[in-house]
Amino acid sequence: MPIFVKTEIIKKEFIENKILKKKFIDKHVLWIKQLKEAGVKVKSGFLVDESKNPGAGGLLIYEAKNYKDALKIIQDDPMIKNKIVEWQLNEWIDISL
Repeated sequence: MPIFVKTEIIKKEFIENKILKKKFIDKHVLWIKQLKEAGVKVKSGFLVDESKNPGAGGLLIYEAKNYKDALKIIQDDPMIKNKIVEWQLNEWIDISL
């Protein structure tokens, strides 16, 4: 099954509002749990610099039948629904076979 990668960067106005940011990250984590319970193979996490400081964005890596289905899945992401992040969706083509 194809693998898709959603890259995201939290918008600057939300990086500084820690309470609001945590609220939506908690909703995002719950949404990931629900995807897993529904059988979606998914991994989600944030990027850190060499000192382990967050702020470089995040990745959501998951399987979907096609781009249309992949887009449908991420449109329910609370981070996207609430316009907390700038994001992009791409299919990942594995060339290491």
